[in-house]
Amino acid sequence: MKKIKFINSLGEEFEFSNSRPFILQKFEQTNGVNSYTFKGVNQDGNTYLYSDFKEKDINLGIAVIAQNTFQYANYKDKLFRVFNPKLGEGYLVYQDDIRERKIKCIVEKIPFLVNMTKCVGTGTIALSANDPFWRDLVEQREEIALWFGDFEFDLEITGEGIEMGHREPSLIVNCLNNGDLETGMRIEFKALASLTNPSLFNVHTREFIKINKTMAAGEVISVSTYFGNKQIISKLNGIESNVFYTIDEDSSFLQLNKGDNLFRYNAETGLDNLEVTIYHYDRYIGV
Repeated sequence: MKKIKFINSLGEEFEFSNSRPFILQKFEQTNGVNSYTFKGVNQDGNTYLYSDFKEKDINLGIAVIAQNTFQYANYKDKLFRVFNPKLGEGYLVYQDDIRERKIKCIVEKIPFLVNMTKCVGTGTIALSANDPFWRDLVEQREEIALWFGDFEFDLEITGEGIEMGHREPSLIVNCLNNGDLETGMRIEFKALASLTNPSLFNVHTREFIKINKTMAAGEVISVSTYFGNKQIISKLNGIESNVFYTIDEDSSFLQLNKGDNLFRYNAETGLDNLEVTIYHYDRYIGV
């Protein structure tokens, strides 16, 4: 069953499906494309350079069916409250029997209802997504350089002792991007004890990101490489601080290409004290 849910910037929700009281009658999305070309002197035709996407337009045809006029008035009030353009960007969440995805969008047209009866109305909600790509509901997670526990209760310790845990031996992880486009990511460097200058290296592209900083035990540095949200934040003892200045001047804000992406972690000192986790959203052209 197909469902569409809008969540505004205040966290208020409105969901449409194929059942009462809020029925989704139509779901349309259009996405224009800009194509760039170059024309040389005396050239016949053009030379293609690249294409990019315009914003995505989404139209929802809806029906509201109430049991009485009082309930219908309340439904209309909720519709206006949730789809208030003054609240800025919200999320549209798409769900069917196969997938769940979301897209950030704004309200372009206030959803006034045309009354069919005193308790039934229909209308259109017009939305626009400046970032035109759908993405997963939650970030995917890839972990490297972790310690794993090797015992469980009831625990019996022999004379020879017992191994309490082991460290994952691989320094390399494959981050699979199943989306339609490259995407940014969020890299977390966690220090179990003191270490210096953690880094992550892309085996295929030879690009890397490196943080020139001594990390204290328990410190977590989160590096976001998402477009429009590039930042480096340190968290220690519950205190967050901006440490963007610590990035190595030769670093790149690594991206995940479509398909396989091999990454290797490192630190100049204290490598065994480093844990690394990579988070990312896959991005899709449509649903």
